[in-house]
Amino acid sequence: MTHIAVLVEHTSGDVRQSTLEALTLARSLGDPVGIWIGEEPSSDACHELGRYGASEVRHVPAPDQSTYTAELMAQAVIAAMGEASVLLAISTFATKEVLAYVAHRTGAGIVVDAASAAWDEGKIVTTQTVFSATWNVRTAIQTPLAIVAVRPNTTQAQASPEPAGAALVPVECEFTQPHTTVLSRTSVKQQGIPLAEAPIVVSGGRGTEGDFSLVEQLAQVLGGAVGATRDATDEGWIAHEHMVGQTGTTVTPALYVACGLSGAVHHRGGMQASGTIVAINTDPDAPIFEIADFGVVGDLREVIPATIAHLQGR
Repeated sequence: MTHIAVLVEHTSGDVRQSTLEALTLARSLGDPVGIWIGEEPSSDACHELGRYGASEVRHVPAPDQSTYTAELMAQAVIAAMGEASVLLAISTFATKEVLAYVAHRTGAGIVVDAASAAWDEGKIVTTQTVFSATWNVRTAIQTPLAIVAVRPNTTQAQASPEPAGAALVPVECEFTQPHTTVLSRTSVKQQGIPLAEAPIVVSGGRGTEGDFSLVEQLAQVLGGAVGATRDATDEGWIAHEHMVGQTGTTVTPALYVACGLSGAVHHRGGMQASGTIVAINTDPDAPIFEIADFGVVGDLREVIPATIAHLQGR
């Protein structure tokens, strides 16, 4: 059976939900094997990966700096891939940089921000949106090794009906001197669900007039993450890591709630592929209503508190 390598995302030794989504997709393509870079995974982590179909967990004990250097991470990935004909990973800024190095070194074809992948006439074919999510396209990777970065939330994570053993396999990697050197780093504590992986996103724009408290409250009640427009982040109302759009984070949640934002093209390009879009805006002609599944014409200061009260009542 064809081996499908899956780059495992983990935080403090815990497997991230997005990796379980990637393993679920990998099972439809072949025999999933996990690639774990960093500290040796615990037996619980291996068991979790096995539950979702990983027959092996290939562990590369990377040097400390590789955690922060995409070039060295790529070397570790290549060492662990072995005979795999497909490399799957979750599409994040950091991962896409690593995969670009892997593709360059191996000559592999690569597709990022894919929604799905399947075999078609012996080739891996992906689906994804392009041009600010205005076109759906299918892409066939012609090279022997196919690299696919899949957007979070595009595959529902489901445990395998026949869990695999997930045997821990040590992998040695002789790292070569990278072309870049990390001079310093600052650890940033992650609060809540990462924006790109959140199943629910509540975003605010100029309509908040700088006060994101209601947006944050609604996100908390729904168990989602907080997003924002470029205008809101440029004004300093909220940190730039919350920006959704072509120049920010691309999100594909099951539910996207747009609060007081017009729906400019660059913002829509980062959220238009969401499952269900709910828009709240005082302007009935706001462009966001063109793509919204449900629209509320009203002031977010009245609509959001009423929504929160209703949700808490249920």
